[in-house]
Amino acid sequence: MTIFDLGPGPVPAHKQANVSGWVANCATVDYTVYIGPDAQVYDNATVSGNVRVYGNAKVYGNASVLDNAQVFGEARVFNEAVVFDYAIVGGDAKVYGKVKIGGDVTLYGTISFLDLSDEALEDYEEWFANRD
Repeated sequence: MTIFDLGPGPVPAHKQANVSGWVANCATVDYTVYIGPDAQVYDNATVSGNVRVYGNAKVYGNASVLDNAQVFGEARVFNEAVVFDYAIVGGDAKVYGKVKIGGDVTLYGTISFLDLSDEALEDYEEWFANRD
């Protein structure tokens, strides 16, 4: 068993097809995903589809990166955040909490909805969909 320090401390980790970076054994990464040599996926994170995680990017906690999304640079996706579709998270962006980023969004800053209930998120999504 290989032990690698993924930031929060040494954990059992591995490399797999298309993955030159480290993946904690407790994380879920599809064989179709590309993880760059300095990128990390750990905790209970899920990465699936045609996703690319590279640079010094990290995906961790209970976060998910799905579909054709990209996470790169110094970006972090964590807690229960979900990045999906063709979303791009780069630079020093941090996506965390219960936020969902999808579509053709490109994010280089920080976004969080840590304390919003599901009902509040639905209200926000409705407002955003109906704005002029």
